[in-house]
Amino acid sequence: MFKRILSKYLLLWLVLVCVLGFSWKTLFGESAPNPFGLDANQMATLISVTMLAVGSLLPPDEVKGVVKNWPKILGGTFVQYVSMPLLAFCVAKAFHLTGGYFIGIMLAGCVPGAMASNVLTLTARGNVSYSVGLTTSATLLSPFVVPGTMWFFFRDHDVDVDFLSVMVSLLLTVVLPVVLGFTLSSTWKLWRKGSEVFAEIAANIAIIWIISSVVANNGEKIANLKFVTIAAILVLNFLGYLAGYWGGVALKLTPAMRRALTIEVGMQNAGLGTTLATLFFEDQPEAALVCASYTFGCMATGVILAQCFRIVAERAERQSASKSA
Repeated sequence: MFKRILSKYLLLWLVLVCVLGFSWKTLFGESAPNPFGLDANQMATLISVTMLAVGSLLPPDEVKGVVKNWPKILGGTFVQYVSMPLLAFCVAKAFHLTGGYFIGIMLAGCVPGAMASNVLTLTARGNVSYSVGLTTSATLLSPFVVPGTMWFFFRDHDVDVDFLSVMVSLLLTVVLPVVLGFTLSSTWKLWRKGSEVFAEIAANIAIIWIISSVVANNGEKIANLKFVTIAAILVLNFLGYLAGYWGGVALKLTPAMRRALTIEVGMQNAGLGTTLATLFFEDQPEAALVCASYTFGCMATGVILAQCFRIVAERAERQSASKSA
């Protein structure tokens, strides 16, 4: 019951908890223990919890499907990892973003897809197996692709990227927990049963906690967040959906798989981007703020897009059934 309510109204919970984090010190005073005062290492731990949950929920059949359909999976992953960084760079240039804002929008474009895309693909009547395959592929490749992409786009902007440190961090906080969760779930029935009940809850709470902590720690910056930054975030999100859709057309995917790719590309794992920004760009707090804001944006637009896709798919099904009759 709680799991269904949490996942169905995830955006609402995200907003409410962020408001609580934003108001915590005002409500309870500076001396009260603050659950939203997370540091970079604590955020990295929560990301590991999220990825452990993702790995624990991966059905063995889905993993076999990734191997069997690897050309389409890699094709979709290629669309994501090429289009989103390029679009992020173009948006940053078009809106004249600099400093932490430039770093934040680029991180949002470089990270892999989010677990929420799998849930929204189900709502959109898309191919969930393909969505899970895309998330798995992008996640496993992230330790190599993300730092390389960051280095390529940051090299001319006086932004230092420690390639090896970012790669090791992604291996430890993203890939290793996914592999561990999948292994435990595949070999230990009790772990599998527990994961079916608690894993999605833990993952959603972890992401909400990370984003709300960024909001709580950057209250003044949020109040002064410029319209141009918000516009840049929304434009990147919208262009990501377009890139996913037309990438699916180019790959000659079925409509259901095309819907999955559209949502996957537009909904980046900005929670991971927020953690990377906190870990490696601590002197540029705006970077984490932009990633956190992207999470808000893509959750809101993703829910709307999934509902639109569902309506279109159901209409097509009714027309098909009518013709058959």
